[in-house]
Amino acid sequence: MDKQKIQSSIHAQRRFFAGGQPKNISFRREALIKLKNMIKQYEPTIMDALWKDLHKSQFESYATEIGLALKEIDFHLCHLRRWTKTVRKPTLYVLFPSRSRVMQQPYGVVLIMAPWNYPFNLLMTPLIAAISAGNCAVLKPSPYTAAMSALFEKMISETFPPEYITVIQGHREVNQELLEQRFDYIFFTGGAQFGRIVMKSAAENLTPVTLELGGKSPCIVDKDANLQKAARRIVWGKFLNAGQTCIAPDYLFVHRDIKPALLEKIKAEIIRQFGNNPYESPDYPRIVNDKAFDRLNGYLQDSHIICGGEIRKKERYIAPTVLDKVTVDSHIMQEEIFGPILPVMDFDTLNEVIDFIISREKPLALYYFTRNMRKAKKLLQQTSAGNGCINDVVIQFVNNRIPFGGVGNSGMGSYHGKYSFETFSRQRSVIISPTWFDIPIKFAPYKQKLKLLRKLF
Repeated sequence: MDKQKIQSSIHAQRRFFAGGQPKNISFRREALIKLKNMIKQYEPTIMDALWKDLHKSQFESYATEIGLALKEIDFHLCHLRRWTKTVRKPTLYVLFPSRSRVMQQPYGVVLIMAPWNYPFNLLMTPLIAAISAGNCAVLKPSPYTAAMSALFEKMISETFPPEYITVIQGHREVNQELLEQRFDYIFFTGGAQFGRIVMKSAAENLTPVTLELGGKSPCIVDKDANLQKAARRIVWGKFLNAGQTCIAPDYLFVHRDIKPALLEKIKAEIIRQFGNNPYESPDYPRIVNDKAFDRLNGYLQDSHIICGGEIRKKERYIAPTVLDKVTVDSHIMQEEIFGPILPVMDFDTLNEVIDFIISREKPLALYYFTRNMRKAKKLLQQTSAGNGCINDVVIQFVNNRIPFGGVGNSGMGSYHGKYSFETFSRQRSVIISPTWFDIPIKFAPYKQKLKLLRKLF
């Protein structure tokens, strides 16, 4: 889409928003119901698109993409009227007889830019919130998941008028054109490098942003952990979507005393979940494109592979792989992996791990396996991360009653459930003053009023 068409789409949305319909509560509810019906109608087609783009099984497609979106819509429909109510707030007695209120108001026309790794969920979830909060939305799906992006355009165009919600397709040049426009809010999910570009462009128009980025999320297994449970959950969370998950365990810190035992259990668990040949497993996805495949394959060169390592470039297949003898200076420890490769390092004391984590950029997630909640509390207090789990991985994303977001290099802002609604709304404070009474002290002349003013405050 060229610059003129992009500008025309945004202007049309501004006119529609100014007309007031998107702000109407009944209109918002109807739109959410339409969105839900659209998802249900196209569910098999969505699953087909996710299989074409990422080789996702129907179970994984529903569990990590479709089901979460449907759950989010139901949550917003259940709570929307309460969230949108004007709230009474206390008023200082010196302002008597005025009353204070806080209103929830939409921003206006918002831009939602989604990544390729969860192309349905990570576009749909912020869209649900944008609708719920009363905004119009421009959607920019990733071109790397072509089947899902094309389907999105078809579904949205059949369900909503373009002056309300529209999909704009394209590569970097389209991203650049979009970011040159003035939006009222930008919601971006993706890598930190492009996140900086988004934030810089938003700053030109003083546009508020939410950045959901990523980073190297550590997973620590202490010597008192339940190794069987740890292995099972780590394998599931790391190799979900072939490791192409922003909150996947990026690297593993294992206490030296239990490292051999844990690695054996991890190798056995990979076989249990994906079979002796994961290539033949219907539950194991593929890498999104050749560029990502080549980058990941580079990590395998000159690495000490203790499990996996098999590749098939034509099918963009990389087996679930575990690397040993990794050091903090290894190439794989310098950037987010975003693939099915798990580097392992060992430690003697928890303080070593804490020092390592706080010396690097703040991760999106942090995971710790232990039976000692005192040590878990220490780790949480002395480190900073966007979110995480104790004795589990990844599942924090599923609970829409808690905020999900990054910190520092891993993002800013949060969403899910009510937090999504609040992200796409702004709180507007209003003081309502009656005309039947005025406090004389606030008006000039102020001669001999200072003493009384001090008593009032």
